Amino acid sequence: MNAISSREGRFDSDGLSLRYVEWGPADGPVLILLHGLRSYAHTWEPVALPLAGRWRVVALDQRGRGDSDWDPGRHYYAGDYVRDLEALVRHLGVERFVLGGHSMGGANAFVYATRHPEQLIAMVIEDMGPGASAASGGAERIKRELLATPDQFDSWDAAEAFWRSHRPNISEAALQSRLAYSLRQAPDGAIVWKHDARGIAAARLGATNEQLIDLWPHVDVISMPTLLLRGAQSDFLSAATADDMVERNALLTRVDIANAGHYVHDDNLPDFNAALYPFLDGLIS
Repeated sequence: MNAISSREGRFDSDGLSLRYVEWGPADGPVLILLHGLRSYAHTWEPVALPLAGRWRVVALDQRGRGDSDWDPGRHYYAGDYVRDLEALVRHLGVERFVLGGHSMGGANAFVYATRHPEQLIAMVIEDMGPGASAASGGAERIKRELLATPDQFDSWDAAEAFWRSHRPNISEAALQSRLAYSLRQAPDGAIVWKHDARGIAAARLGATNEQLIDLWPHVDVISMPTLLLRGAQSDFLSAATADDMVERNALLTRVDIANAGHYVHDDNLPDFNAALYPFLDGLIS
């Protein structure tokens, strides 16, 4: 499985050069994956590799993250991310695909699905739903984390300790991925963020309710099969909201993943994949 290599590509959106990573056959059914607020394309690698014998899995470094350009205007809101996704789809030349997203990426997926329902075979939403970004315990936790996040660390050990303190349930493999892809060593030896930490924090902390997007109108009109994967211990998407989502739209199927919080595939990859793969297999079998 690890012998499967990834490919990288770039495209332009709003004058920014954005990077994506893909695995699997170029002529396979397409699964596009969107990461969360402070994440990166390669967070999806352990999800993508077992699929790569059959699926073309494409993961985007959303603007300001990974190896994509930072936005000098700090335009880090759903409308901006959705334009980037539209540009990626045009660049790839795909007509129909499955769209997945975690947290912020899930919100972007909901908005895209409303604008382009004819393009989507299905969706996979990881721990995101209406009100979660604005009024959940997890949203308040994330705000506290943004305010408490240092610009740099003196050592890799200090960076690792930071991630362990903020992600107590994270697997060792996911932790090492975060160290490898969310941080880099500056010329002066300091360990600094690869993402636009200040710009992203400013946008998130200063976001209005309109900029955060009311997802209920999007959930209500979803017209394609959608798998909602919720962390059973999530402080972000409540069980009550997830219940309401599937009650209001029969095309949503909810699965709670045990021993996982908001960062579901980081916390419990085996159970996440065990829920995801049969859903995807059912789309192309």
